[in-house]
Amino acid sequence: MRDVKTVLGALMLASVLIGASAASGAGMPAGGAFRVFTTPTQSGAASIVLTGAIGDYGKSVKLAKGYSRFVLKRGTFEIDAATLDAKLARANPAVDLATCSGALTLSGTATVLDGTGLYKGISGTINATVTFAFIGPFYASGKNKGKCNLSNNAPTLAQYGSIQGTGNAKFS
Repeated sequence: MRDVKTVLGALMLASVLIGASAASGAGMPAGGAFRVFTTPTQSGAASIVLTGAIGDYGKSVKLAKGYSRFVLKRGTFEIDAATLDAKLARANPAVDLATCSGALTLSGTATVLDGTGLYKGISGTINATVTFAFIGPFYASGKNKGKCNLSNNAPTLAQYGSIQGTGNAKFS
């Protein structure tokens, strides 16, 4: 299913986003424990909300394989989630062929680096969990009529994806 692969790709991009962290005060953030919440879209874009010791919100921009830049309200920084992306690329969702539904949950880490603005000097590691679920179509005719259609050309009927993470940000 092309849509499933697109969403998995979006999840990979979003997983890169997990390392986000930002500040909620006027001065340099103190750093500390934070949480990240994101819901990726098929386009690969994602809105990000950060809570905890530091907090901010914004969007991501894909830079290169495994890397993204978070464009937040108080600055930017990059995320290296190449290891998590590689795990996602090899993952296969558990599929129930009787209902043509599937799900995947995967955990990994991402590294926070290269901040600007309020995030200058940021570093840290995020532990992220990626969750994805979908409902696919059944063949309507032909020799496979009534069977689950997992082909790349099959549209996804419904899908859900989220990435949540916890981390600890430091500022030098």
